[in-house]
Amino acid sequence: MTKFGYTLMTEQSPPTNLVRYAVAAERAGYDFEVSSDHYFPWLDSMGHAPNAWTTLGAVAHATERVELMTYVTCPILRYHPTVVAQQAATLGLLSEGRFTLGLGSGENLNEHVVGKGWPSVSVRQEMFAEAVEIIRALFGGDYVDFRGEHFRVTAAKLWDVAATPPPIGIAVSGPASCQLAGEQGDAMIAVEPLPELGELFDQHGGSGKPRIGQLPISYGADKDAAIDRAHELFRWFAGGWKVNADLPGTAGFDAASQFVTKDDVAESIPCGDDVDAVKSAVKEFVDAGFTHVALVQIGDDQQDPFFEWSTNELLPALREL
Repeated sequence: MTKFGYTLMTEQSPPTNLVRYAVAAERAGYDFEVSSDHYFPWLDSMGHAPNAWTTLGAVAHATERVELMTYVTCPILRYHPTVVAQQAATLGLLSEGRFTLGLGSGENLNEHVVGKGWPSVSVRQEMFAEAVEIIRALFGGDYVDFRGEHFRVTAAKLWDVAATPPPIGIAVSGPASCQLAGEQGDAMIAVEPLPELGELFDQHGGSGKPRIGQLPISYGADKDAAIDRAHELFRWFAGGWKVNADLPGTAGFDAASQFVTKDDVAESIPCGDDVDAVKSAVKEFVDAGFTHVALVQIGDDQQDPFFEWSTNELLPALREL
C-alpha cells in the first residue's frame, strides 16, 4: 500500500512553524514527513531557510509515529560526509529508528556558500559516490580511514549509532544516479513520476526497495488565489533539475522563471480544492511504481486549512489508490 507524506518546506516557513506543522501532519494522518535541507530559498519571496537538522531534531522529539527523512541532504561540499553520518546517526537515535537519510548531489544555490566553487556534473557524481561509501562505512560503528579522489577520512568513528543505522535513500535523475541508488542505496528518491527511473534502479539492485516521490500542490478554496500563490512561490519548479542544480542564487531563479505564466503553473501543479486533481497527479507516481508520495503544500499561511482538508477529504481519497 502506498504511503503518503507531508513536506516540511524549510524554504517557506520559520523553524517554529515547521515543528508545529510536523505535529499537525501526524495528527492529520500522514504516514511520513520529509524535510528539505537548504541554505537559501529558491526565490526571495519564499523568505526562509532554517537549519534542517536542528529542526528535525525538534520534530523527532515532538512527534511519535511518523517516519522522517531528509529530502535531500547534499554531502559533498557544504557538509563533509563524516558530519552527515554523525548527524544522521544521532537523528536516528532521537527518532527511535524513524529516520531515513535522503541524499542527493545538491544544487549550486546552497553549496556555493562555502566558497569551493561548483563542480561539473561528472565530478559531483564522483564526489557523491565517495560520500555515500564513507557514510555507509561509518554507520558500521568502526574506525574508518578513506582515501579517495575527492575525500580523505582519518580514524573517524561514530560513537552513537544504532545497531540498525538509518536507511539511505538516494535521489535519482538519470542512469548514473540510478545505478548508484540501486547498488548503494536502500531507497530511490525522485521528483518526477518517470517509470524509466524505477526500471534503471531495478537493473542495478533496486528491485523491492522503496521509491519516494514528491508532488507540490496549492490547496485553497479560491482556485485563482491558489494559482497566484503557486506562481509567486513555486514557478522555479518549471526549470527542471538540470537548470535548478546549476543556478547560483535566488536572482538566477527569478530570472530563469520570469516567463513562466500562471497558466503554466496551473497545468503542472494541482491548484484549488479539487481532490480528484490531486488524486490524478498522485496516481502517476503510484502507476510508476512509487511506494511513497510526499505532498508539498505551497504557502506558509495555508498549512492549517490544508491539514483539515487532508483529514476530511484528501487522505481518504488517496487511500483508495
